[in-house]
Amino acid sequence: LKNIIGLWLVQECRRAWAAQGNEYSYADLAEQAAAAEPYVSVLNPSEPRFLAPDDMPQRIADTCRETGQPIPGTPGAVVRCALESLSLLYARTLRESEKLVGWQANTVHIVGGGSRNELLNQLTADAANIRVVAGPAEATASGNILVQARAGGLIEGTLEDLRYRVVRTHSPRRYDPQASRIR
Repeated sequence: LKNIIGLWLVQECRRAWAAQGNEYSYADLAEQAAAAEPYVSVLNPSEPRFLAPDDMPQRIADTCRETGQPIPGTPGAVVRCALESLSLLYARTLRESEKLVGWQANTVHIVGGGSRNELLNQLTADAANIRVVAGPAEATASGNILVQARAGGLIEGTLEDLRYRVVRTHSPRRYDPQASRIR
């Protein structure tokens, strides 16, 4: 289990654009990102410069400029850069984890808000060359409710039984790797 920065970059970009009077829904940004040219610029989302809030689009532009890459010129291109970079970080982290434990994974599970982002999930499957199972989006809340219900005697079962309840009631979406467009 490893928690990675996730959609923080996109959330902060959206907040910065809103402060400038440009309101974009996550669906709007996902659609624009899907239409943007792939793998123009990439960055390391785990760099400390990306951990604090405040004008994330400018931080992304500065990073691209400093590393000699094209600067994303539209919100869709910025989000695409963030999502592709995140998927590459997921793939690298997976390979590092596999080396640590001495076996190879056959599936990556993405839960929480990121599981709703179809482009991120497909990019992750492609970058890691592995099946991605996305969902549930409310994994933390579902797990919390079930554990409390079990502790309160409202339901019985093992941890595996509780997981099965989540799988039965939340339909995960599967993404298989497609031919890579990574240059």
